[in-house]
Amino acid sequence: MPKKKTKKTKLKKEDDKKLFAFLATFLSIVGFIIALVAKKDNKYVMFYAKQSLVIFIVYVVAAVVAIIPLIGWIVSPILYLITFVLWIISWVYALGGEEKETPIVGKYAKSINL
Repeated sequence: MPKKKTKKTKLKKEDDKKLFAFLATFLSIVGFIIALVAKKDNKYVMFYAKQSLVIFIVYVVAAVVAIIPLIGWIVSPILYLITFVLWIISWVYALGGEEKETPIVGKYAKSINL
């Protein structure tokens, strides 16, 4: 019987880390804060939380660029689209169970030390 409990506990922890990683990516900056407070010691969750933070920063940059007349009106929709696609990709990767870098932002997220 103890093996079954251990197996269930391991599965629960695996599901728990996937859930928190997904929440960190799905809820963006709020998810990052939740992950930082609740699961700071979990490497998997923080891996995706950092990527979520970088995606949020790219979104904020797109919003600031949108203020610039003409150039911002052209560039910001492209940045918004790229940000949205990266956001969706991060969801899929977070639920996948392995640490996969989200394209473009993954290398920047690695440089964040928390």
